[in-house]
Amino acid sequence: MKYRATTVAPGGRRETLEREGERREDVARSLRAEGRVIVALEEIATREDAGFPHSPLYALRRMGSFDVEMGLRQLASMVKSGITLLAALETVAAQAASRSARRTWEDVASRVLAGGSFAQSLAAHAGKFGEITIRLAEVGEKSGELEHALSKAADQLESRRNLRTAVVNAVSYPIVAVLMAIAVSAYLVLGVIPKLSEFLRSGGAELPAVTKALVDFSNFVRMNGLAILAAIGAAAAAWLVVRLWKPGKEAEDVFLLRLPVAGRILRLSGTALFCRSMQIMLESGVSLVEAMETASRLLANRRLARRVATARESVVAGRTLEEALAPAREFMPMVRRMAAIGEVTGALPETFGETARFHEMLLALAVKRLGMLIEPVMIVVTGGIVGFVYIAFFMALFAIAGTN
Repeated sequence: MKYRATTVAPGGRRETLEREGERREDVARSLRAEGRVIVALEEIATREDAGFPHSPLYALRRMGSFDVEMGLRQLASMVKSGITLLAALETVAAQAASRSARRTWEDVASRVLAGGSFAQSLAAHAGKFGEITIRLAEVGEKSGELEHALSKAADQLESRRNLRTAVVNAVSYPIVAVLMAIAVSAYLVLGVIPKLSEFLRSGGAELPAVTKALVDFSNFVRMNGLAILAAIGAAAAAWLVVRLWKPGKEAEDVFLLRLPVAGRILRLSGTALFCRSMQIMLESGVSLVEAMETASRLLANRRLARRVATARESVVAGRTLEEALAPAREFMPMVRRMAAIGEVTGALPETFGETARFHEMLLALAVKRLGMLIEPVMIVVTGGIVGFVYIAFFMALFAIAGTN
């Protein structure tokens, strides 16, 4: 196999070389024997590799959390079986589902080959692997149980992905239903009603008040359509500005947490994610303070993240975890009670795990109930709009028929 190496020669000159060898380790060993410092070492694709029939999306698809999760599970399996970390990284890179993922894993392998630790190599791509994966890899390297740490990191990514999917499903369904209702209404107002009004006026009869109101509303929307769209665009731009402003984003997150149904789903999701992350990190040997610091960065809701960061400062100051979490009323009340039990019994990972499982179950039920609630409401709303148009139309027909 052929490799391209970027090295620093004994005289301090940076050079790029091409070498052949059976394995990456053999090429690296020969380069070091020449007194060279390896900066990067990557395999050059052969004709056979270049002609391999990848998916059309192979070059376009970016590396996502699912790719990271699968890569970590693959690494854990190979390292557990006795394969060296470097060889396992090369295998993961070769089996990656996208070019972006392959290059990322190859870069991690090159950094490990150059003498860096696995955690440091992952930290070079912190945006893709995340804080908790890097922290668990660091603990796994120090404890000698890297395969266990990798499995835990993959479990955390899976749990986070499932929670995100549940929340997205809960929020996307009502959004799609509302958009469909708006689309139906826009079609009736802009397309159907103007034609009906021309037909009804040709009958020469006085239109009923309901029909007049419907026609007047249609004319208003058609005449002021651009102004309405401009107002909607300005509102969307203002919303984006608020989200980019940290105090505004936190104020929005607080508002979302206080919504009647969606707020409970967000609270359950944040509680489950926090507890599951704490369980995984504590079981892997991460200290309580470090685990809370990492967990605060995982939470997308800024109010919840700030609550965890404040609780961490309280724990550092000497307060118990129960006392530190007491002001965090946005989390479900069970978190504080279970934390108190875990501190007394010395079983914090287990109590966090039980709390996470319970709230994940509640989240699944809440999402299901939201779907059951939204569906009939949207049917009634959409049906009411269409029914109102039909009633107005037939009342006008009856008025025309009465004059003839």
